[in-house]
Amino acid sequence: MKIVICASEVVPFAKTGGLADVCGALPPALEKLGHEVVVITPRYKTSNIKAPEPIVRIGENVRVCFVEHHHYFGREGLYGEAGGEYHDNLERFTHFCHESFQILKQIKFSPDIIHCHDWHAALIPVLLKTNYHDDPFFKNARSMLTIHNLAYQGVFPKRQYDKLGVDGHVFHTQGLEFYDQVNILKGGIIFADVITTVSPQYSKEIQTHELGCALDGVLRNRALDVYGILNGLDYDVWNPKDDSFLDFPFGSSDVNEHKRQNKLVVQAALDLPLKEKIPVFGFVGRLCEQKGLDIIMEIIDGIVEREAQVIFTGVGDKKYHRMIEEAAHRHPRHVGKFLTFDERIAHKIYAASDFFLMPSVYEPCGLGQMIALRYGAIPIVHKTGGLADTIHLYDPIHKTGNGFVFTEYTKEAFMEAVEEALKVYRHKDQMEDLLDQALRYRFSWEKSAKEYDRIYQKCIL
Repeated sequence: MKIVICASEVVPFAKTGGLADVCGALPPALEKLGHEVVVITPRYKTSNIKAPEPIVRIGENVRVCFVEHHHYFGREGLYGEAGGEYHDNLERFTHFCHESFQILKQIKFSPDIIHCHDWHAALIPVLLKTNYHDDPFFKNARSMLTIHNLAYQGVFPKRQYDKLGVDGHVFHTQGLEFYDQVNILKGGIIFADVITTVSPQYSKEIQTHELGCALDGVLRNRALDVYGILNGLDYDVWNPKDDSFLDFPFGSSDVNEHKRQNKLVVQAALDLPLKEKIPVFGFVGRLCEQKGLDIIMEIIDGIVEREAQVIFTGVGDKKYHRMIEEAAHRHPRHVGKFLTFDERIAHKIYAASDFFLMPSVYEPCGLGQMIALRYGAIPIVHKTGGLADTIHLYDPIHKTGNGFVFTEYTKEAFMEAVEEALKVYRHKDQMEDLLDQALRYRFSWEKSAKEYDRIYQKCIL
């Protein structure tokens, strides 16, 4: 099968979040299943490309083709800068979508599946069924749209509709019209042959009023074509045994000793008391409302009162930077912070933490909890989206589960989960059993790729 992956960011060329990880890992996994895969993505100013030609390779022989446009993509940011989103993002990613069709013709790659990711590529299914409806080059092509986060939809003023370059009129309620605005993701949902999300639970949640972001009705209309496929994790990158960022790499045989040593390294870097037996709660992620920073701040005094340390790393909203700074000022011996984006620091915190805080309000999939398991940091999560699919409540009697879960989104329920975690921490045999189970979990891209393959096959029948 000939498969095209179209995405606005792809590791190792550009990344702002999990979308890039997915689009960097999925193509080689599909290639291993015997598919011929081409990736199309913008060539940004920050893309790490040395070759002058607009095609490079990942995996064994996956071609990556870059859409070149200095004015649109020769900027410091991918979607915007400190002042906010770029004002011409509609034009930028409309150009990306149109050029994707031209690139495929140039390289003579007539696809069976065009797999588009998020709103930046969601115009492609629309164009396939309008502008390219009668084009023999694309006569066998079917489209899949993967929604990584429904909250980001590509909504623009209706006056910009003509800039989309779509043949025919699709600015209506069964097209791109959305409360008298243009909604590119909505168009992709309606025109794509198949829609997927990045976890089974999230595929159900986005069809509800609570988490449907005003598109739940549109998605319910396509319910038979909506599937949830859990993201995988690249275990070559996230492997504590071979992690060059760690002062003390570890495997299952030396996890207890070396996690304690990694804990001391991070404590020293943050000027926290060097206490290898104190429980450490880590947070790695964007500092934003979605990731649950508000509810963490509501209970952080309670965590500290139970003689634990809390360590943060990430960047985001100034509000949360300030809240973390204030918490560190109140509790200088118990709260540490690296308020920066640094891959090295993230690895160190995963390795140093006993528990990993991930109380997301909603979470389409989440990679943080998967990474935490791999590094022996037991996740404490809100039961939503991919967190519900991957983390299950630990039962010390039956020795099942891999973390701590709260269902009701309140500070009381969250604090109860933290207290349950601390109870297990105080029982050495239970903690060692839980740690052993956590390290065994694998969410492989091989499994995810097979699921995508299954949906591709259904799509072309």
